[in-house]
Amino acid sequence: MTQTPPQDPARPFAAVVGGGPAGLIAAQHLVQAGARVVVFDRMPSLARKFLLAGRGGLNLTHSEPIETFLAHYGEQAGPLAGAIGAFTPQDLRAWSAELGEETFVGTSGRVFPASFKASPLLRAWLRRLDALGVTVRLRCALRDVTPGALVIETAQGESERVACDVVVLALGGASWPRLGADGGWTQTLGDKGIAITPLAPANSGALIAWSQPMLRFAGAPLKNVTLRAGARSARGECVIARGGLEGGAVYAVSRSLREEIAAQGRARLRIDLRPDVSEAALALRIESARAGESLANLLRKACGLSPAAAALAREAGPLPREPEALARRVKDATLDVGAMAGLARAISSAGGIAWEEIGPDFQLAKLSGVFVAGEMIDWEAPTGGYLMQACLATGAAAGRGAARFLKL
Repeated sequence: MTQTPPQDPARPFAAVVGGGPAGLIAAQHLVQAGARVVVFDRMPSLARKFLLAGRGGLNLTHSEPIETFLAHYGEQAGPLAGAIGAFTPQDLRAWSAELGEETFVGTSGRVFPASFKASPLLRAWLRRLDALGVTVRLRCALRDVTPGALVIETAQGESERVACDVVVLALGGASWPRLGADGGWTQTLGDKGIAITPLAPANSGALIAWSQPMLRFAGAPLKNVTLRAGARSARGECVIARGGLEGGAVYAVSRSLREEIAAQGRARLRIDLRPDVSEAALALRIESARAGESLANLLRKACGLSPAAAALAREAGPLPREPEALARRVKDATLDVGAMAGLARAISSAGGIAWEEIGPDFQLAKLSGVFVAGEMIDWEAPTGGYLMQACLATGAAAGRGAARFLKL
């Protein structure tokens, strides 16, 4: 059957597939431009991953200068610069304020809503979209898309063809698939000859085969450490998990770890357990310690390590007693990483539609009137507000591009 678009045929009809941040802001731009808009989502409710991201405090963006901000996207900074330049971190904060959610800058420079939660912002946003006339259809999964139409599968298992004037696809990557984004669209678009970089986990934990003694520290934090992998380094915190290491500092170097594992079958993760103290100063402290002090006491007293950090220093190999060598171990405890945690637990995904397939308005070159946004596109970024900013910025860009396509 063919679904009849909403009434009011004088206005062009836009279908947005995917009810996360990228899709919702595309819908907002389209309806404000004058289009009739329906948002389709395969889940029973919208923006499930957005709500999960805000469970521990919703990090919307970052307050650093735009040049520094863009550098976090690596080689994708160039393709993303236009979208982020048109919807900057300041614009994002103003948009949040318009929804009644003022923002604040944390001590790290990260930007959060005053409520520190995702749910109040999402509720206000959905109320605004409803008031603007956006229609939402849930439990509708994309099965095909062509210029001027898409095919969805309804909750009843029926195939439904939806005629539309323009389509925005914002189906996400493939991380946390139980929340809705399972990457199934890659086959749909790949079958149409669209180049897609395989989806892979990003901002994911490092899997390490711990010794039995190390497992006793599962759940313990490692605070104020510096992690290095390849050319990337990050200072912050991580957590010892039963299967390896997780947390912000690990996620920041996860791309280097992933690439090294792909090339060599394993990766080396180097950890500075005392980044505020030089190796020479640490060696002097160890040398000045009371003669006959045990290695455990040297690590605890002279080096200032927590029990978990001391255990990690031992995990990197037999501990030397000579002051310079022991200081070197504390400053450079190197671990073997055998793999990265999979997409089911990754914060985000890398890969997606190749940039050469996408025009400056985020329209697919091979599918006229079909626009893409968010994590469907081949970019990745660390946590810290960069993920949300790029999702919203590309969604806004796709919405504006679709409106221009409709000559609105």
